[in-house]
Amino acid sequence: QVQLVESGGGLVQAGGSLRLSCVASGLTFSSNRMGWFRQAPGKERALVAALSRSGGSTFYADSVKGRFTISRDNAKNTVYLQMNSLKPEDTAVYYCAARRSSLGTLSVATGYDFWGQGTQVTVSS
Repeated sequence: QVQLVESGGGLVQAGGSLRLSCVASGLTFSSNRMGWFRQAPGKERALVAALSRSGGSTFYADSVKGRFTISRDNAKNTVYLQMNSLKPEDTAVYYCAARRSSLGTLSVATGYDFWGQGTQVTVSS
């Protein structure tokens, strides 16, 4: 049974930082592309960042480029999202996801096979 468990969300003031973690089990972690998505109230879920199997290639949405960093530790079956210079518009539920197929560029938001339960990030102004 595949499980993705996120942690690290919370309430932070604008300009602050948070580090999200997602621990995977039940799958061959190093064989999966990993992504972080977010969904704000009333909005569709959107891809924030993605990382290749090896961790050598990344994708960032324009809205977070230069502020967020995605990374992975394949030995720990964990993917991270370091979020700096947070803004109120970053407020959302953040989900990690795993994609078995490596077809398509990292910017492709579809085709993710497994999802975590989400962690709330709230940025106050």
